[in-house]
Amino acid sequence: MKNSKNIIAHGAFPRTRMRRNRQEEWCRRLVAESSLSVNDLIWPLFVQEGKAKSTPIAALPGAARHTIDRLVTQVKEAAAAGIPAVALFPSVDAGKKTPEGREAWNDENLVCRAISAIKKAVPDMGVIADVALDPYTTHGHDGILHRGAVDNDATIAALCRQSVTQARAGCDIIAPSDMMDGRVGAIRDALDEAGFAQVKILAYTAKYASALYGPFREAVGSACALGKADKRGYQMDPANSDEAVREAALDVAEGADMIMVKPGLFYLDVLHRLSTSFTVPVFAYQVSGEYAMIQAAAGKGMIDGDAVMLENLLACKRAGARAVLTYAALDMARLLAKKHYT
Repeated sequence: MKNSKNIIAHGAFPRTRMRRNRQEEWCRRLVAESSLSVNDLIWPLFVQEGKAKSTPIAALPGAARHTIDRLVTQVKEAAAAGIPAVALFPSVDAGKKTPEGREAWNDENLVCRAISAIKKAVPDMGVIADVALDPYTTHGHDGILHRGAVDNDATIAALCRQSVTQARAGCDIIAPSDMMDGRVGAIRDALDEAGFAQVKILAYTAKYASALYGPFREAVGSACALGKADKRGYQMDPANSDEAVREAALDVAEGADMIMVKPGLFYLDVLHRLSTSFTVPVFAYQVSGEYAMIQAAAGKGMIDGDAVMLENLLACKRAGARAVLTYAALDMARLLAKKHYT
């Protein structure tokens, strides 16, 4: 547990003038409590089958699904901009989906081929692979169904197979986003037993049953399969924050190297609680709905999109995030290369 600072009032006006340290840009930089740099950015990317094709995602302006050759080009641009890591999400053809999501542990599946291609072309780029069954299941849930409900333990067995498969392909970080109980420890054991002790685990520790995931589900093709069903039986209740602390304690004890809060902006209080309660790195995910709202308002001329995006990401850093997943990562990296932002 980190020690909180004691808040002590010093001085009074006119001897104390808070504006003194705000007058010049150089001074604001010197006294800034938080900052945002390219080192803080992770770029989520969507991959699809085919060749030489990028398909724009209507609900995510500026984002697209890329075939592997185009994906590699995107990753090269990310590397040139200084982005340290990308996170991959597949749009799986409907014919490869099954109730159990068996394609998830196929060594030649879309994500595995994408991981291999990226690591061959840009070996120093960190590659994060999502671990959950929803892109691969006919019903759109993150796990295996039994009598209409997600079976926690059967799902964990499948996630372990998926994780080892992705590790074999060369991914650097396994990111279980499914919210099954006990999956971090099981995945850690499976990776270690398969000879992948060096592969890190980024646990989606506090993944809330949010209404902000719609554009993402369209991007990976799980929205239609899920239909009117929801994931409240395993994702967290937006009303709870103590529960997030308990989830984090469990994930850390099971071997998580990093933990995540998702969504980011709507759950800054949770992000702050976890970052001050645990010493492992805490990441935030600026989810598709948060990103899309900014893009939509900017598209209508209501806001300065770049300025709001930077402020949003800085808010996550101020709340305690070590890094932020954002679909705007490449644009922000290029912007940050031109101007320091605090």
